[in-house]
Amino acid sequence: MDLNFFRMCSPLKSLGYCMIFLVFGIIGVSYDAVVVLTLGPHLLDGGAMTLLFVVLLALFHVLLVLLSWSYFMVLVKDPGSVPANWKMLPQQNVEDDNSVVSSISVVITNSATTNTSQGLERKPIGYCDRCQNGKPPRCHHCSICQRCVLKMDHHCLWVVNCVGAQNYKFFLLFVLYTFLETLLNTLVLLPKFINFFRGVKHHSSSPGKLAVTFLAFVLNLAFALSLLCFVIMHTSLVLSNTTSVELFI
Repeated sequence: MDLNFFRMCSPLKSLGYCMIFLVFGIIGVSYDAVVVLTLGPHLLDGGAMTLLFVVLLALFHVLLVLLSWSYFMVLVKDPGSVPANWKMLPQQNVEDDNSVVSSISVVITNSATTNTSQGLERKPIGYCDRCQNGKPPRCHHCSICQRCVLKMDHHCLWVVNCVGAQNYKFFLLFVLYTFLETLLNTLVLLPKFINFFRGVKHHSSSPGKLAVTFLAFVLNLAFALSLLCFVIMHTSLVLSNTTSVELFI
């Protein structure tokens, strides 16, 4: 009896569902700290600062809608799967007008393997032993999803999905919009964070409001710094037409 150790990675997928609630929790804390406690109370002050607060609120909500849309898309979008019984076979060189054209033909067969004259099975070029199916170029098997993913970049627990050929664009947009949102939140909450350590207290600030503001600032700062690294890394990967998996193998 063969023991597949890679199936032990499958329970890690359930951890991703907890990450979804964590994302919504961070968004809720940030919304309360930025909109309700920081920007909202100053909308009726009047003057030039009110216009600035209106612009910041509008930018906050636009980025929030964009990152929510891209997050939803990368959640539900299939990263790209291999058709059943897929096989890639080399095509012979064909002469046309004194030029030799070499190509690869992709065909769908009724079997993932071919019987030879000796009765043995011959695996097609690019074959996944775990899926028992053909494997196209730049396709990798995900041990968490238990399937092969086209142009797999990585499995992201934050989106409970693999990042591959068909949802990589939405993942990049989610990372970019989230970085801009967390950066905006950090800059908006920075004055209150500085005043907190200076001992300056606002007359309407309760300990609970200060705790929410402090927590939101720390979370947004931490995510902004980490997402900056992701933005730089994935930008370089896109420019070099490389995936994260290919970078480390």
